[in-house]
Amino acid sequence: MGVVYEAEDTKLGRHVALKFLSPAMAKDENLLQRFQREARAASALNHPNICTIHGIEQFGDEHFIVMELLEGESLGDKIRFGPMNIDSVLKLGIEIADALESAHSKGIVHRDLKPANIFVTSRGQAKILDFGLAKIDQQKPEAASNVPTAIAEQLTSAGATMGTVSYMSPEQARGEVTDARTDIFSFGTVLYQMATGKLPFQGDTSAVVFDSILNRSPAPLSEANPALPLELERIVSQALEKDRDLRFQSATELKTALKRLKRDLDSGRHTGESSSAIHTSRMPSAPTHEHSIAVLYFENLSGMKEDEYLRDGIARGYNDRIVEDQASQDLFEGGSAPVPRQDGHGRPCRTGSRRRIRSFWKPASGWKSDPHQRAIA
Repeated sequence: MGVVYEAEDTKLGRHVALKFLSPAMAKDENLLQRFQREARAASALNHPNICTIHGIEQFGDEHFIVMELLEGESLGDKIRFGPMNIDSVLKLGIEIADALESAHSKGIVHRDLKPANIFVTSRGQAKILDFGLAKIDQQKPEAASNVPTAIAEQLTSAGATMGTVSYMSPEQARGEVTDARTDIFSFGTVLYQMATGKLPFQGDTSAVVFDSILNRSPAPLSEANPALPLELERIVSQALEKDRDLRFQSATELKTALKRLKRDLDSGRHTGESSSAIHTSRMPSAPTHEHSIAVLYFENLSGMKEDEYLRDGIARGYNDRIVEDQASQDLFEGGSAPVPRQDGHGRPCRTGSRRRIRSFWKPASGWKSDPHQRAIA
């Protein structure tokens, strides 16, 4: 609502933005009150993710707001050609939720949260704009608004619709009392669009969109973007609950959920997992079969009794250090301690005080009743 110009504050030596209400709009008392409401609402907030209002002025018949000059583009422009990556969704989402938390704590409900009213600076910082539809309850900061939502047929008629239809909550669409949870629903719609590049509730007319908001569930995030973690889908789904008692009850809860997911992704717990894989650890896993290995005594083929102890020693050595590799293993012996060594004939050999033996793996033919067991012979 209004036209924005860049200007220079000659007294303070800074560049600012001037938001003018056109003369035609200034003649409309409702629009003028909305314009002034925006200035009062935003000026009551001091938050890095909310555009700063320096003042509201009037020059002749022209009314304008002096506000922080931002460089960058609107969130609507950023997602016009497709979804954002998960890191950007979470980073900006946490900042927007933090800004809403600050506004709600002062009894201010935005009521028109949408990508066009969220600015992303050149440094990648989110800024909420346009509190023109905000409800300020100074006496009861946490109380619901007692002003019913006005409904009109136009999707974007200035001053006629309390919110933009595609981002309205069900209670807004029905003209009911609104509270901070209305912003939660609208923010859920924004998150959905950031992650998928699509609106969750669509239609060619406002009536079709209203019906979708009131009666239909949006397509799961995983259908539009299978690479998204399932936890994000759960968070967005809860934000878009049609019954506000089932939604996140505060921006703080939603911000906490987003921060927890970001922490998990940053720590690598969800790295490489598909959306359907997350949280499957709670499901009972299918039974698995363990493989068994038996080490049998070796046969003394040398005929020399002094080599008998090798039968027991080699078996004990393998039992102490079983390996699951079926390739031959070379172990070396010093003095009289027996250690296997490869021999092309498979028989013990002598080299002075050293003995050499070859060991190998093969299935035990007598254990065919259990296909998971093998033996060393």
